[in-house]
Amino acid sequence: MTTNIKRHYNTKDVDMIITASVIIEAAIANKALLQAKRSTWADPFFENIKNRIDAATQDYLGVDNAKDLRLSTQIVLSMQNAALNDLSQVKVQIEQDYKNNPARKTEILTQLGFIPYYKGAQKKDQEALINLLYQFKVNLIPVLKTEIVNKGIAIETLDSIAAYADTLKEADIIQEGTKGTRRELTATAITEFNEIYDAITSIAIISAKLLKDNPALKQQFSYNKVSKTINAGKPYPDTNP
Repeated sequence: MTTNIKRHYNTKDVDMIITASVIIEAAIANKALLQAKRSTWADPFFENIKNRIDAATQDYLGVDNAKDLRLSTQIVLSMQNAALNDLSQVKVQIEQDYKNNPARKTEILTQLGFIPYYKGAQKKDQEALINLLYQFKVNLIPVLKTEIVNKGIAIETLDSIAAYADTLKEADIIQEGTKGTRRELTATAITEFNEIYDAITSIAIISAKLLKDNPALKQQFSYNKVSKTINAGKPYPDTNP
């Protein structure tokens, strides 16, 4: 069912929900400090919003609760970072091992998927990373593997990269399976998401001001910072799980 209702946010619905989940968890973890400065936030104010986020997540994104979605996303991001770390190690070694043979260097980097996909993977494009990993796995034939291992690359690193292909693909399928697409959501869903977004951003703005003398806590209530960490594949600001 299509709708002309405009979203109040410019990210994917699932990313907004994850961001809202992170911020409300931070609010609950620090509610004693916040409630002391704002009487209308007395219990069960934060818990009610958390329950509302969980209900919307279950009803419109098909996930039991927002925490499950947040944790599954953290797992994918963690795997992305680990895979990229190993890939970057192999790439720089190939570049240095074959710097006096640029044709062979380009051939190997292309064969293993670095030329077409590495830049996209660095930008946290999951599809680019999965394509890179699969091309790496398929094209790392025994002859090539022996050749680059003899140059000094650890065979364990190569095997680890090949293993990431299937593991990350499975995790990505699970994660993507929880994501509602924009055109599938009803006007009711978007209205609820907008109201959740408006509530969370108000909590975030007020909390950041109330906690201005505590920079470590204040950053947990920056909606933009939390949202950007989700899309950039970085760890979330420290909050209680």
